[in-house]
Amino acid sequence: MNVSDDEFEAVRRDPDPLRRGRRATELITLYQQRAAELARLRRASIDEAYRDLGLNYTEIALRLGVTKGRITQIRNSAPAPERAFFGVGPVAVGIPRRYGFEDGRERTFFDAADAATQASIEATLSRLALASTNFAIEPDDADVPAGDAVVICGPKSAPVARTLLDTDPRLDFVREHDRWWITDEQTGQRFDSPYRRPDSTVRSDVGYFGRHVLGNRIVLHIAGIMSVGSLGVAQWLDANLEGLFNDNRTLSVSGVVHCDFDEDFAVKATRLIAGPYTW
Repeated sequence: MNVSDDEFEAVRRDPDPLRRGRRATELITLYQQRAAELARLRRASIDEAYRDLGLNYTEIALRLGVTKGRITQIRNSAPAPERAFFGVGPVAVGIPRRYGFEDGRERTFFDAADAATQASIEATLSRLALASTNFAIEPDDADVPAGDAVVICGPKSAPVARTLLDTDPRLDFVREHDRWWITDEQTGQRFDSPYRRPDSTVRSDVGYFGRHVLGNRIVLHIAGIMSVGSLGVAQWLDANLEGLFNDNRTLSVSGVVHCDFDEDFAVKATRLIAGPYTW
């Protein structure tokens, strides 16, 4: 969503009150997100000047034309640097809409673990002062959403997952003998879901994440072998985002996460088992 002075004036002059109100709401969200991003950039600039230029905070305050107390306030109140892992915002978070039959009629539904993953990502975004919206991924959707987005979807659910996976030079999904695997294209290593192994009683799954830098926007792709694997990825990202972002600020990056879950499919533990790989 972009805005210009002409668009701003167009909203002010729009005679339709509903259209004017709707667009004004959209612009307010956009302005708020850009203001939060500017606050993040200012905090990052102060930290870089201290770290890389060897300036103390008194000197930085003098150069910026503010007080030293204001510098402290900026560093304590601005969004964390890793906010930029998801882009500028607002961020659209999508999960697959699924179709099934009940009482002889086709009905739509969302997988409970997918919904939990969506909620987990939205909580992370909120913590980072990023506004979010949600959307449904239809089974035939192949196009990557516009703007900053999180796509929670495996290649079995919609072709948009394949669209994103095809841009990752390192990791991919393949299906063999009615089972799905995450594969490392360089080493040949493959990762499957322990829970899906024949006669397995192990409550574990694996999931993929890929952060795609597409021009001036970010699309994060999350996909588990099972849907609980996606939830494991979301929880691992929330706990490890700072280090992951600091090492790969401007790069596309992907990896594989292993998670353990209980009988209610609540994730108990997560760990990175491949990556992060950058391109």
